[in-house]
Amino acid sequence: MNDRMHPLPDREQILLLEPFEGLDLPDIHVVATLRDAEDAVAALQAARTVGFDTESKPTFAKNEVSTGPHLVQFATLDEAWLFQSHRTELLPTLAMLLGTDTVTKVGFGLSSDLSMIRARFGVEPRAVVDIDNEFRRRGYRQSIGVKMAVALVFDRRFVKSRKATTSNWANKQLTDAQLRYAANDAHAAIRVFDAMGLGG
Repeated sequence: MNDRMHPLPDREQILLLEPFEGLDLPDIHVVATLRDAEDAVAALQAARTVGFDTESKPTFAKNEVSTGPHLVQFATLDEAWLFQSHRTELLPTLAMLLGTDTVTKVGFGLSSDLSMIRARFGVEPRAVVDIDNEFRRRGYRQSIGVKMAVALVFDRRFVKSRKATTSNWANKQLTDAQLRYAANDAHAAIRVFDAMGLGG
């Protein structure tokens, strides 16, 4: 199997697609209290398979080492929960979610996320699935990120704001644009995973 059997849309073709409908603020939960954390765990364990991603404050200096991740996102098909790493009282709950086998966490290009999680939180993430590997099994030779996956699976354009990408994820108060961006990275992953029939 080669890429000629799996033609990929180019950037211009993707720009012509209708936008992917993601989550909006009412369905995005910033986990701020222990009660919020309990609610998040209940919903994520009930879903059993969830979208997953992290965000870190960008580094600009040559030898600057990232202190991220500053945000860890989990999403079901309907909602998302965002854990900010400065909320230290919630880190045991976050570590449990990352380390449990009972919640499968799916996302794109997760190797650097997992390395940073190990370094920052001292936990070994378990039950993690990188959807890019599934595309490789299906014959795609080049890496398929979330934008390309959404175009291939849904014939939709996944909108990513460069301003949000390079924003300060260590801020204690995140903007609405940051919340949407972070939540929908994880949400798109579980939507793609579900649509590809990988959950069964």
